[in-house]
Amino acid sequence: MNYWSGFQVDSKDDVTLVSNYLSKNNYNYITDKIELIVFDFDGVFTDNYVYVSEEGTESIKSSRADGLGISRLQSLGIETFIVSTEKNNVVQKRAQKLNIKCCHGVENKAHELEKICKNLSIDPIQTMFVGNDINDIPAFEYVGVPVGVADSFKEIHSYISYITD
Repeated sequence: MNYWSGFQVDSKDDVTLVSNYLSKNNYNYITDKIELIVFDFDGVFTDNYVYVSEEGTESIKSSRADGLGISRLQSLGIETFIVSTEKNNVVQKRAQKLNIKCCHGVENKAHELEKICKNLSIDPIQTMFVGNDINDIPAFEYVGVPVGVADSFKEIHSYISYITD
């Protein structure tokens, strides 16, 4: 797999295209119907930096474009979630702004994914997880479509089927 080639996934057609591409390249464990996309927060919805004021208040940098992408996925009937180990309420506040369900302060993302899939009656094989760090590895192993972002830690490359550009 060439991890440095990439796709932009903004629509259900894009999800199908990526699934078909990976299936044609002997990634037959991937279905052509993604029903759920779960995102890590830090490093996926942020630039992976935290800004700290002299009072100790933390801030993050995020993109307004995320809102358009999430709303497009939701309009196509794809369920979306944020699952993050971060305990800071900034995760919940950003999720509310994006109108996306969120679980933060999660110790084991794979266990949380299992609960979400069960509650929504969605097969994990029809689930995509987008992450960037080694604590995402159990989640990558649980889903059918494990995706890393462009600046992901190299340690996760053997656990993902695709890396964004």
